Order: sequence, then structure tokens, then C-alpha cells
Amino acid sequence: MARDDFNLSDFLPYRLAVLSERVSKRLSLIYGEDHGLSIPEWRVIVHLSRCHEVSVREIHTCVNMEKPRVSRAVTRLATAGLVRKVASTDDHRLVKISLSEAGWKVLSAIVPDAVAVETSLMSAFTDSERDTFVALMEKLHAQLDSDPHAVRRSRMDTAD
Repeated sequence: MARDDFNLSDFLPYRLAVLSERVSKRLSLIYGEDHGLSIPEWRVIVHLSRCHEVSVREIHTCVNMEKPRVSRAVTRLATAGLVRKVASTDDHRLVKISLSEAGWKVLSAIVPDAVAVETSLMSAFTDSERDTFVALMEKLHAQLDSDPHAVRRSRMDTAD
């Protein structure tokens, strides 16, 4: 592909990043304005609601955020009393993080509005389009989970 043929606006990774950022910003209006949470803090709270008690490393891996951002978010949430930090009984170097009662209350206050945003976004699709959209996202996840070097090897093979 020649440099002149590349159009960033049509490039799938760019389009997905822009869409993701727009959705995150829309949601942040709810948890940011009403509860003073940042995007990383919201992601940590939601992850803790699913996993109950985990380490920063586990959150970092599951929410696809850099470890320093997760650590800062956890520190702010602990200072605000929304999470608890306890030394792991298995490995005293690790700290286990969980939602406090106040964290659960904040989450409970946010979820109905967050679900309303999702419902509004998904209402742009027919039922069939919604099913297709979800299936296509799962296919992209599966493709990303496959051999990450396959594309590079394929390009190298065709260059021979």
C-alpha cells in the first residue's frame, strides 16, 4: 500500500479507538460529574464488582490499563473510602483490593444510568444488527487472541 493510499479515517484501529473514547467520555459524564470518578477509577470499581478481591496486577491485566494508572486509581479510591486494601495472606508483597460498602453504594447508584447509556447506544441497531454487532466484536476478539505474529509472518512469506 502506498503512503498516499492510507486514510486514517478509514483505518479500523483508529475508528475503534475514536468510538471507544467517545463512549467512555459519554459514560464519564455520569460517574465523573455525579460521583467524581475518573475513567480508570470507574474501570477499577466495575472490575472489583465482578472479581471481588484482586491485586493491582490482576486489574491491570483484565481492564487493559497500564499498571501505574491502575495503582493511582486504586490509591484515589482508597483515599475516598471506596475500596479496601489488605495485604495478601499468600504473599505479603501483594495487596488485595476490594470494594468497600461505600464503593458498592456508588456502583449501585451509577449502574442504572450506565445501562441507560448502553441501551440508548444499542437502540441505533435493529435486533438483528445488535446480534450481528456482538458476534462481529467476538470475532475480532478471537482474531486478536490468535497468533499475534501471524500477520508479520504472512507479510514476510509474501515478500520472498
